[in-house]
Amino acid sequence: MDADFLKLSGKVALVVGGGQGIGEATARYLARAGCDVAVVDLEPARGQAVAGEIASLGRRSIFLKADILDDDALPRVVDEVVSRLGGLDIVAAIVGQAKFGSVLELTHDEWDRDHRRNLRYFFFLVQAAARSFIRRKVPGSIVGLATAGVTNSMPFRSGYGAAKAGLAHLVRTAAVELGEYGIRINCVAPGLVVTPRTEGRITADSAAEIAERIPLRKLGRPDDIAKAVLFLASDLAGHVTGTALAMSNARKSSNSRLLTPRLNTSLPNPPHSPSPVPPMRARSRAT
Repeated sequence: MDADFLKLSGKVALVVGGGQGIGEATARYLARAGCDVAVVDLEPARGQAVAGEIASLGRRSIFLKADILDDDALPRVVDEVVSRLGGLDIVAAIVGQAKFGSVLELTHDEWDRDHRRNLRYFFFLVQAAARSFIRRKVPGSIVGLATAGVTNSMPFRSGYGAAKAGLAHLVRTAAVELGEYGIRINCVAPGLVVTPRTEGRITADSAAEIAERIPLRKLGRPDDIAKAVLFLASDLAGHVTGTALAMSNARKSSNSRLLTPRLNTSLPNPPHSPSPVPPMRARSRAT
């Protein structure tokens, strides 16, 4: 990989959620492009393993344990990265987790948790990173993780879908507010990606059916998304900000029902053949 072409050599990147899946792939691609990388994850074993792999590539790398549900954790992480690696130029927030449940039964706590781990943390990370960029006069780049569902329905994942739609909106708004400082902020919006978190729910039959709905006839992989994050972080995207980069392979319809576990519910089953909606009766207009 030509680090000079991407103009990332010597820059410092922070990857939140860098211990596995898309985050791990993102951390590796940034390192191969010449970045020193701070890997943030809740699980020390996997985060340290990724940091060690990056160090073997000849780049500086540190692991930091942080819980994104702790509002104070990520601002502290930003400060620690600047202190230990001598700066911060790129922030990649590769975190997302959904609670499966019907809109009829999702609880207050489940709704709030979906928003805290998909939107709230991202806002305060953006705030902390932007303050650091401005204070050090660095034209930094921030990349978040949304979902293709920001423009589609997401049955049985309403909290997750709403939070990710909020993330995409935050990206558009922050891009306007931060642009005068030279700060760019974007997000990737992938469809289904096969990761350690999702592969347990994908059977051979469901994978084949999902692929049939995708014009490219293949499911996404972590490296596919990491390459897009790398593009948005680099000078190749120097004129790109406020964008949600769609990465759904032009998927024709939602895969939510194929991946939704059987839900326990106390509500009656819906009728298999709902009554048709009666046609509207034409109203005569007074003349």
